Amino acid sequence: MLKADNLMKDLERQAAGTLRALLEQVPAIKLLDIGHEALAPDHGVDIVAHVEVYGRRQALVCEVKSSGQPRHVRLALLHLRDIVANQAKDAAPVFIAPYLSPEAQALCREHDVGYLDLEGNARLAFGSVFIEREVASKPGVERRELRSIFKPKAAQVLRVMLRDPQRTWRVTELAEAAGVSLGHVSNVRVSLLGREWAQVSDAGLYLSEPDALLDEWRDAYEPPVGQRISFYTTLHGRSFEEAARRVMSSKRETVLLAMASFSAAHWLAPYGRTGTQYFYADDAGLEQLRSSLKLSSASKGENVTVTLLKDLGVFRDTVEPAPGATCTSPVQTYLDLAAAGERGREAADHLRQERLKWQK
Repeated sequence: MLKADNLMKDLERQAAGTLRALLEQVPAIKLLDIGHEALAPDHGVDIVAHVEVYGRRQALVCEVKSSGQPRHVRLALLHLRDIVANQAKDAAPVFIAPYLSPEAQALCREHDVGYLDLEGNARLAFGSVFIEREVASKPGVERRELRSIFKPKAAQVLRVMLRDPQRTWRVTELAEAAGVSLGHVSNVRVSLLGREWAQVSDAGLYLSEPDALLDEWRDAYEPPVGQRISFYTTLHGRSFEEAARRVMSSKRETVLLAMASFSAAHWLAPYGRTGTQYFYADDAGLEQLRSSLKLSSASKGENVTVTLLKDLGVFRDTVEPAPGATCTSPVQTYLDLAAAGERGREAADHLRQERLKWQK
């Protein structure tokens, strides 16, 4: 507890310093004092700054939190608004955290509360003063937390939920459907609720903001880890499609194999052909592809790319839009396309319009 208190005090000192630096950049603002000041017992305000603008005094009451996740932000904003309404009617409320995502910033604007984070994002409006600043960077902790949400085991949970975002899930049934432990589901649940991408009803957990989740996943996406091998085949067009569908139709249950990226998109939401065919496979799947598609090693001129996946969770969520055309799921295909350059992003946008539109 003492360590947590000390960390919070350090954060408040950083917040006060960041606020001071921001205010001092505006010539019209004269900073009179900044520090901790009691408005009333148990008021919950961490910092109060007194400023003067063209002879008019103004107080800024600031609440500092160690988390800028929307769920925590919403509670803090309501508390700040209550303080201003009942204890400091002429004060301007300000929320401060280490980092505020665009969603958290939008919440502050919605509640008419100023905000500031230690990365440099800020929006203060009081009297005749308006300050707004936006930076593109995210702190390392935030990037690590986001990456952890989309690690392979967590991704299995997300892909299951994104099949039908409005479906409700109990932790045990979601763990079974995703093939992961209860602990993995619980961690994902906490992250989703903290970012307000999910809500809990009497029936269980469901995705309330699937588009926001998918946007963040796309931006933080790292392709599945695996050995990427290039080949050349003399098969083209319909002959290639027929051979690929035959091999996937005839493969044993223990063989893992699926079309991926542009090849999967061709069956899910056709947008435009590409000169290269893409597959995910395990070792047995690769051998079947090699013989059935007449693949030969190629140092140049390759037209088939097979990725031997280290983690096989992607295969739990494959779809078959046509007999034998086993493809990665629409979500996985979308993510792979979005990471495949400008042409891939266009195909990804088309796929999303066709296959990933959800009712709210």
